[in-house]
Amino acid sequence: MDQPVSTTTPIEWKTEPGLLDYQAGLATMQARAAAIRAGTAHEQIWLVEHPPLYTAGTSAQDTDLVAPGATPIFRTGRGGQWTYHGPGQRIAYVMLDLARPHGIVPARDIRQFVAGLEAWLIETLAVFDIKGETREGRVGIWVADPATGREAKIAAIGVRVSRWVSYHGIALNVAPDLAAYDGIIPCGISAHGVTSLAALGIAAPMPAVDAALRSGFARIFGDAPSPLQQPPPPPPSGEISPADAAPAR
Repeated sequence: MDQPVSTTTPIEWKTEPGLLDYQAGLATMQARAAAIRAGTAHEQIWLVEHPPLYTAGTSAQDTDLVAPGATPIFRTGRGGQWTYHGPGQRIAYVMLDLARPHGIVPARDIRQFVAGLEAWLIETLAVFDIKGETREGRVGIWVADPATGREAKIAAIGVRVSRWVSYHGIALNVAPDLAAYDGIIPCGISAHGVTSLAALGIAAPMPAVDAALRSGFARIFGDAPSPLQQPPPPPPSGEISPADAAPAR
């Protein structure tokens, strides 16, 4: 029988080698989230890259899948709309027990959790002297693209929360094939482009990006969950996603 784990153990970080099959990764992530909920596994940040694919969140419109070609398509339970995953994009799957506070993020507050993810990405980009910003009414993290003069999205957020345990997470464009975004309207936004660290002239190896993610996470979420506080009453049974409780970015 699985034994309960310590609630004060630092959050586990795992870096997956190579390109992770999406369906296998989803199954592993869901199993880990269930174990965290049961108290038999530690919280985890899982850093991965996927082969080229499109995913549709709970708010995705079929009309925003404009030219998929041969790229595989997966419909998921995360918040948000259409996005692309592929080599050169760092995905961090975030599996946390949100019944507990983490750094500046209070317990049982999905809006503040999403805001924490945004702040984490902005802290990470600052390591590379890039000013990431949020925009009211727009999803993702945005930067000014000096090559075009337009604002462009450099990172996406799409999460799901099930009985206060989060999964799915964030996607930061390091050096992906940006032409792949032509097959979709990313996050339903056609008026602005998509960019990456490489497109902004930043040649960042993935280990350097991972180090920046880890240091930024510590500043926002802390290295380990804070001591358990008296929580408010639990939500109704079932699933909660940011699409229900807060904008999914």
